[in-house]
Amino acid sequence: MFELDQRLRNDTLVVGDLALCRVLLMNDSRYPWLILVPKVAAVSEVFELTIEQQQCLWQETTAVSVVLKQLFQADKINIATLGNVVKQLHMHIVVRMQDDATWPAPVWGQGVAQPYTAQELQQFSTKLQAALQSPEFIAAKVSL
Repeated sequence: MFELDQRLRNDTLVVGDLALCRVLLMNDSRYPWLILVPKVAAVSEVFELTIEQQQCLWQETTAVSVVLKQLFQADKINIATLGNVVKQLHMHIVVRMQDDATWPAPVWGQGVAQPYTAQELQQFSTKLQAALQSPEFIAAKVSL
């Protein structure tokens, strides 16, 4: 049975669910940063997913990345599965801007997270929900 890792529960806010993945927002307002967690029990590596699940993970990652790049006019999208701290398989999708707090260094372990205010969270959530229901997102998911 799928259960979200405690650290992910503590550090993120649930945005919703896609076909395979739970979509989480990292509670750090310095970066638009989503995490996709396959809703599959006891998986820590991409290669432990079935081929179909692997394809779905990459399709969902790509579609969410396209939406985030357009939504935030990102200079770069960082995509990673590290798992050194949280063993549960999860895909980071981080919007990077040349003027962000740590550019060009990685975001991990840099500075102190700045949680979203209620207003910032509402604005982000509204923008993201609209984008994830857009024809562009649906086309990106279907056309892969």
